[in-house]
Parts: sequence; C-alpha cells; structure tokens
Amino acid sequence: MIVKSFEEKLQRLEQINEQIRKGEIALQDATALFEEGIKLAGELDKELNAVEGRIEKLVAVPEKEGEAPVLELFPELKTRE
Repeated sequence: MIVKSFEEKLQRLEQINEQIRKGEIALQDATALFEEGIKLAGELDKELNAVEGRIEKLVAVPEKEGEAPVLELFPELKTRE
C-alpha cells in the first residue's frame, strides 16, 4: 500500500494497531504489520520533527525590528510565578 500524506500514514498506523490488538491474525501477519507500523511511526516522527523545526523558526522571528523574538508559541498562556 502506497501512503503519501501525513494523515494517510497516521490512519494506516491506527488500522495496523487495531488489527494487531484484536489478536485475530496469524503471528507472521502480525509481525509483518508490526514492521510496517514501525516504519510508518518513524516516517511520522520525521515529518513532525520537520514541522516543529519550521514552527520554531517562524516563532523566533521578532514582531518588530530590533525587538527580541518570542521563543514560545503561546507566551500569554505561560503561568505567572
């Protein structure tokens, strides 16, 4: 099965998880699904890390010239000590 988008990969990983948890498949099939799931999980992790890096770069840009960048996504939600 060729899976391209993040959402499709996540959906496939959820399907694999469900199939394995049901326990109604042969050990060899479960092992093959597990291998596919591990591969998908690695790809999803890689994509999430790339998105996180892009977001960090965007957030690190100061709003005004000469101003220090806000390095938190939602600084207004930060609890005051």
